[in-house]
Amino acid sequence: MESLGVAFICALVALVIIVVILLFSAIKVLYEYERGVIFNLGRYSSTKGPGVIYVVPIMQTLRKVDMRIKTAEIPRQEVMTKDNIPILVNAVVYFKVVTPEDVIIKIDDHVFAVQQYTQAALRDIIGNNEMDFVLMEREQIAESIQNIVDQETRGWGVDVEAIKIQEIELPAEMKRAMAKQAEAERERRAMIIASQGELSASDNLRQAAENLAKSSGALHLRTLQTIRDIAADPSEKIVLFLPSDISKALEPLVSRKEE
Repeated sequence: MESLGVAFICALVALVIIVVILLFSAIKVLYEYERGVIFNLGRYSSTKGPGVIYVVPIMQTLRKVDMRIKTAEIPRQEVMTKDNIPILVNAVVYFKVVTPEDVIIKIDDHVFAVQQYTQAALRDIIGNNEMDFVLMEREQIAESIQNIVDQETRGWGVDVEAIKIQEIELPAEMKRAMAKQAEAERERRAMIIASQGELSASDNLRQAAENLAKSSGALHLRTLQTIRDIAADPSEKIVLFLPSDISKALEPLVSRKEE
């Protein structure tokens, strides 16, 4: 009898310990950025918010979902544009979970799924546009990809916050061709600016000549000013200035010689 009593006490103590362990294991703590999806015998029961929650052992299971914004990198890949130019593109997608139960029930790995779908959308969008548009309208390309991915992933309980195209790398031959094109464009602009400067200078010279022609002494004053500027230069050059109307003064002598 005593042995039966001892066995009963031991069994009772063991049972109490097991019950205590089960009670403590049933208490779960969710952080502020987490949500708990509870299943009752495999069927969806409810979604719990942050704090201390109780899960019935054996009967219920808990799946935690992180609600913070996640970052998924789209690896560099070669994409053919509409004008048949291969380019290397990599991007980054930012997304977060908005419906925890859908992320657990409707899709297996939502991070991998978003990454793969963004990669496919990126190839489709860039493949339908020419290289110049892709290079100049990078933000518009990213918005188009975001709209496509967001429409698809909304049913998964995921919201795409933003998509950024980090880098677009062109082939070496295309880089050299674009460099030559840019250099030719700069030379064209330089020639246009130089010709415009010459045109403006010629207009100014014409106006100056007209103003000097209005006064007989203006040209002589200008000549004297030029002599003064040259005299300041300590050189051994000798400059002789002749009046501009010397031909008129020599006309009588030439006519007499001919007679």
